[in-house]
Amino acid sequence: MSGQRVASAGEGARGASGLSDRVARWVTEIFAPQVLVIGLPPVVGLVSDGWTGFQWGLLASLLCGGVPAVVIAMGVRSGRLDSRHIVDRSRRTMPLLVAVAAVLAALMLLAGLGAPRLLVATVAAMLAGLAVTVPVTLRWKISFHAAVSAGTVLVLARVLPAMPTLAAGAVVVAVVCWARVRLAHHTVAQVAAGAVAGGGSALLTLVLSGV
Repeated sequence: MSGQRVASAGEGARGASGLSDRVARWVTEIFAPQVLVIGLPPVVGLVSDGWTGFQWGLLASLLCGGVPAVVIAMGVRSGRLDSRHIVDRSRRTMPLLVAVAAVLAALMLLAGLGAPRLLVATVAAMLAGLAVTVPVTLRWKISFHAAVSAGTVLVLARVLPAMPTLAAGAVVVAVVCWARVRLAHHTVAQVAAGAVAGGGSALLTLVLSGV
């Protein structure tokens, strides 16, 4: 009987562990940097400037998120990259350089064509986040999931009611950080550094932009 109880306890622990891993994988996919970068600009544009802003946001999404997503998908398909999350840090350099170029092109285009000010600031915040995290990831595996999720929360707090957005966003960022650590893709230090880098660079950019 005692052996059966021990076995049942062990099976229950494995079941709980398996459920935690599944939840962590779902969180990783839902709040992937590509998803947030593609989804954020249309939301910012729509809330701040209506339908016209939404259209500007789609253009920003196409450049900032779409171009890097295609490059990464091609890398995964060819076997050069392990997944769209690029877990292997040594493989991140080229896709990140593409992302920097795409976001820089988007920023120049939107600013030059007179896109809504807040949307331009949002793209500038993306570029600032990359300017901080890309040099770091060449030597240390900082978490882009944490960085992008934290930056997204700070931007959304400018177009949505601030306090509930920041409170709910803090929970989301914490869950994202937990998921990355749970899957052993990052350490606690790496997700914490990512959140600080992404949130800090976004906040500084928005303040300097005056929006």
